[in-house]
Amino acid sequence: MQANRVQTKRRGTWIAVTVIAASSGGCTSTKPASRSGPAAEWRHYGNDLGGARYSPLTEITKENVGQLKISWEYHHGDISTGAGGTRKSGFEATPILVDGTLYFPTPFNRIIALDPETGREKWTFDPHIRRTGDYGDGFVSRGVATWSDGTERRIYEATQDARLIAVNAVNGQRCADFGVNGEVRLDAEIETKRPGEYHMTSPPVVVRDTVIVGSAINDNARVRMPGGVVRGYDARTGARRWSWDPIAGLNAGAANAWGPLSGDEERDLVFVPTGSASPDFYGGERPGDNKWANSTVALRASTGEFVWGFQVVHHDVWDYDLAAQPTLFLWRGMEPAVVQATKMGHLFVLNRETGKPLLPVEERPVPQDGVPGERLSPTQPFPVATPALVPQRATQDDAWGLTPFDRKGCQERLAALRNDGIFTPPSIKGSLALPGNAGGTNWGGVSVDPVLGIIVVNQSNLPFILRLVPREKLKDDLAADPKPELGRQEGAPYAMRRQQFLSAIGMPCVSPPWGTLAGVDAATGRIRWQAPLGTIRDLSPIPVPWKAGTPNIGGPITTAGGVTFIAAALDFYLRAFDTATGTELWKARLPSTAQATPMTYRAREGGRQFVVIASGGHAKLDARLSDALIAFALE
Repeated sequence: MQANRVQTKRRGTWIAVTVIAASSGGCTSTKPASRSGPAAEWRHYGNDLGGARYSPLTEITKENVGQLKISWEYHHGDISTGAGGTRKSGFEATPILVDGTLYFPTPFNRIIALDPETGREKWTFDPHIRRTGDYGDGFVSRGVATWSDGTERRIYEATQDARLIAVNAVNGQRCADFGVNGEVRLDAEIETKRPGEYHMTSPPVVVRDTVIVGSAINDNARVRMPGGVVRGYDARTGARRWSWDPIAGLNAGAANAWGPLSGDEERDLVFVPTGSASPDFYGGERPGDNKWANSTVALRASTGEFVWGFQVVHHDVWDYDLAAQPTLFLWRGMEPAVVQATKMGHLFVLNRETGKPLLPVEERPVPQDGVPGERLSPTQPFPVATPALVPQRATQDDAWGLTPFDRKGCQERLAALRNDGIFTPPSIKGSLALPGNAGGTNWGGVSVDPVLGIIVVNQSNLPFILRLVPREKLKDDLAADPKPELGRQEGAPYAMRRQQFLSAIGMPCVSPPWGTLAGVDAATGRIRWQAPLGTIRDLSPIPVPWKAGTPNIGGPITTAGGVTFIAAALDFYLRAFDTATGTELWKARLPSTAQATPMTYRAREGGRQFVVIASGGHAKLDARLSDALIAFALE
């Protein structure tokens, strides 16, 4: 490799790289790429306000994607290893591009503005967040939002320490007329017990002139956690316009929208994916369906008025939050629709205006007989047209091991668990949760290619063991086995113990692939293709490129060039797939895993198309941490 040209700035570095770092792929066409066409921005977290993550750019195609090379690389320097009692960091941001500038937040909520063609730093803004606190997700900030009144453009950020901040997009200075000196406290009326348990990880969404925020609330702590109130603020002044509580009056907290929201300006709607009510794994203190937890909800963006809701899990006791952004598209090219991906591996396609299913959904009986005091829902909603995208049951024949000894151990452990398929309730002896709370589709969401009519979605196949421990037996249980995760669930009669269902050598006890990427027909719900996503190369002592598929966090984007880009897996790669077939076309080595969603743009007319990804590792995974924002382009 030729020497990199490096320019070091205060707290940041940009690198112009003239030779590819690493790439492979089957398409090596030498046909010159077309750079004609107007600029194409990426103005919102999901490109359009509805989160479709689709770009009309065609310079990068299935034929030439193998020629992508690193164009520039920027290092922001904000990394926390967890030393000194702090939380670890994860660089999970997706930048936005607007008015010729690239904007993104670091894990410490510094906002950075870059030249999109060179990676040169224009300005930085540091909100000086509180570095101590019980931030359940570690130091994470996934994006920013923007708004303009025609004279001034602003960048908005929701911080880990619960502030909504507005800065000038040109110079990064605080907008003094927004709130108090450019910020609004989001926790001022929120009752918390531990600093940091109420925080923000996802970007706000701006619909017309209302800035709307959800919240991240720590799991499994107690019955009465802070409420998951969604709020709307005046984009000019920061004055609060409205608030909406998804479970008002329920003896519980949370049900918060911690994943990205989406908006429809024409209809004055904001779409909210809500999480589970607290505590996550016992619902005896919160009888009923717990509406509107675990729901896709449409609110009037200007007023907060409830328009409709569709609940995907009744009375959740599995932590099946809706993490994925509700994604807007035109169903069959005509009907306004929203697609909601879930941790269960389900896809629900709903009418955007009414919430009625466009593809059929049916209520099916699910396992009953929970622990004493529990009152489970007798049925759960299942989409009919699209089969589950991850396994939802494991038999003795499904138990997997790398060796016969390994497999036998998994079979013996499986036989000792309650195992009635998806929605098996947590039990005192231990229940198999397949998928577990980290399965299916997480906050990375989906991408919709409107030309091919394909919903591209990635998912994880990761089983967990859930066990409830009567409160009076918790001390002895912890002494007997301190390894499983503990959720105290204070105020409930049971604590929760949770662990991955792994073999003796640390591999999942269910057969691979453990992570996949799928293409689903948007009109019919039929699965067109599904392929493993990721290898175990960076998970094993020996770099074996076995395409077992890995658990993944982050999402895909699609382009009019017929290419899907995604990282997300637990190996150090950004990949390109053929959107129509799922064939892997190319991959490039990264400095770490990339638990982030890429984005793409052309910054100016006649300029190059860039694909940008944050490669930073993950705060909760035993992965190498990094601070790199990397831009790829054709030479």
